[in-house]
Amino acid sequence: MAISAREAHGGLVSLLKPVPAATRLRANDLLAFVGLHEKRDEKGGRLSFGQQKLLEFAMALMNEPRLLLLDEPTAGINPTLINGLIDRLRRANAELGVTLLVIEHNMRVIMNLAHRITCLAHGQVLAEGTPDDIRDDARVLDAYLGVA
Repeated sequence: MAISAREAHGGLVSLLKPVPAATRLRANDLLAFVGLHEKRDEKGGRLSFGQQKLLEFAMALMNEPRLLLLDEPTAGINPTLINGLIDRLRRANAELGVTLLVIEHNMRVIMNLAHRITCLAHGQVLAEGTPDDIRDDARVLDAYLGVA
């Protein structure tokens, strides 16, 4: 399964050319990285929703980004799969050098993933700091939990 379209400098004709070996190798490596290598011959639409999210993550990594913006990456995923996704996000940061900018409402996820957190309320920065700083911030507790 090729998970990235090549640059279409040659128009539609370039899409009909064989996928270069290096691109295939990278795709297979990234499928293994996200835990989908055994599904490499499946069509994306036949994957579970959580597996589709992992495939999207692999596709994003295909271009070797330095920064990835992830909008609620765990939304709709089976809770039993969330820890595996968090682990892969951490590995992308540690092993591939990808900086992650994550928008997430699941506080357990963000507390386990982030080194630094910025909390917003009504479009304004409410608090910034480490997960421990945020966990203990009265403004955050009041805004998000209604408890100060």
